[in-house]
Amino acid sequence: MAAGSEATTPVILAAGAGGEEGEHVKPFTPEKAKEIIMSLQQPAIFCNMVFDWPARHWNAKYLSEVLHGKRIRFRMGMKSMSTVPQFETTCSYVEATLEEFLTWNCDQSSISGPFRDYDHSKFWAYADYKYFVSLFEDKTDIFQDVKWSDFGFPGRNGQESTLWIGSLGAHTPCHLDSYGCNLVFQVQGRKRWHLFPPEDTPFLYPTRIPYEESSVFSKINVVNPDLKRFPQFQKAQRHMVTLSPGQVLFLPRHWWHYVESIDPVTVSINSWIELEEDHLARVEEAITRMLVCALKTAENPQNTRAWLNPTEVEETSHAVNCCYLNAAVSAFFDRCRTSKVVEIQAPRTDGECMKKEELNVYSHMEVGQTGSQNLTTGTGKPEAASPFGPDLVPVAQRSEEPPSERGSIFGSDGKDFVDKDGEHFGKLHCAKRQQIMNSEKAIKEQIASNATTAPSQTFISTDDLLDCLVNPQVTRIVAQLLIQGRSL
Repeated sequence: MAAGSEATTPVILAAGAGGEEGEHVKPFTPEKAKEIIMSLQQPAIFCNMVFDWPARHWNAKYLSEVLHGKRIRFRMGMKSMSTVPQFETTCSYVEATLEEFLTWNCDQSSISGPFRDYDHSKFWAYADYKYFVSLFEDKTDIFQDVKWSDFGFPGRNGQESTLWIGSLGAHTPCHLDSYGCNLVFQVQGRKRWHLFPPEDTPFLYPTRIPYEESSVFSKINVVNPDLKRFPQFQKAQRHMVTLSPGQVLFLPRHWWHYVESIDPVTVSINSWIELEEDHLARVEEAITRMLVCALKTAENPQNTRAWLNPTEVEETSHAVNCCYLNAAVSAFFDRCRTSKVVEIQAPRTDGECMKKEELNVYSHMEVGQTGSQNLTTGTGKPEAASPFGPDLVPVAQRSEEPPSERGSIFGSDGKDFVDKDGEHFGKLHCAKRQQIMNSEKAIKEQIASNATTAPSQTFISTDDLLDCLVNPQVTRIVAQLLIQGRSL
């Protein structure tokens, strides 16, 4: 039985499966849903939580009428199975209306307009990261159609949300988000999510090029990996799920994700939920910004587009980046002063902490841990008894298969990868995942494998250096040292 089944949620009239009116009770109260979100450390699907949301009917046709000719930016990518990720820096961009997108998506051979240079059979289009406040700037009443308050966040609605509209094959490259956890409401069509836990970070070959604040990308195309170049990826624990309309995916903090549209048109709405850990993460991101901008602009001041993600307007000066870093550290201490006292321990190179260097700082965040320890804590809250059941389905780990045997989205049968077998629930209770190996050993193996697979590649580029300097584990240690130094 799913947790929250005894909740005293008011009865709501909703259309049943056949369209008839009937009584429908949400499986979780807002308080219980928030408790689950703040304690669960693995991805899961919420079912039967949004049946009464007006946004449930926001298909692309409806949105085209609401936006009434408003031009939005679409990212254009190739429908290919290359082993190289299609980062946003390698894509083309088109300004078009949703009506023009839908016409192009019907595969009309004599199409004109902004999509005329893009063969529908070879390209996909994605209107991604569209913030409601910009998209619906003159229609703010529509914000109320999204009710994240049902998940325990009072007053949270479309104002804190983003919209995603894509065609078949549209996808985001594999990455993790530095801030918060994520709630994703699938409105139209289906999307397949490839997920990897935080402790797999060394196996995902993280990079900050292209640079975008709060996004750590993987060098790997996880749906068609080059295992000769990235052999450690074989150790990654892939989880897969197909998100269908009416479902809401909960993605915990620092889970890697690659998301692909597997239907002709998909519409999604998401909201990133702020967490206490974000205060330290902002210090880490400020460190990353300073290092990336300093080294890349020194390398080639005239070619920022090659390394700066299109979501970043322009590179910031060193002086501005210094201000960002100082502001992030100050904000961290401001937050600490309002919280309870814990001990921050200075990290050592072996991944342990120097117990004699303990310092009292006002904070209830677990910043005394290092490296992957912090990356595996999810929301950093203790886990309760399993809440899983018919209305909260865990995302199951998938056994890997050779890349040549893994079907592409263009030959998909649409199989839902949420395993609802009761035996899976026993295996996937909220217990923390056992580490394959500690992060230090994983990094050493990664370096060794790179050396053996490419012995002739001895030249070290700026990007190679940055991959080390702004590795998530390194920036965590640097942030801790900065905070420790200001605490003396």
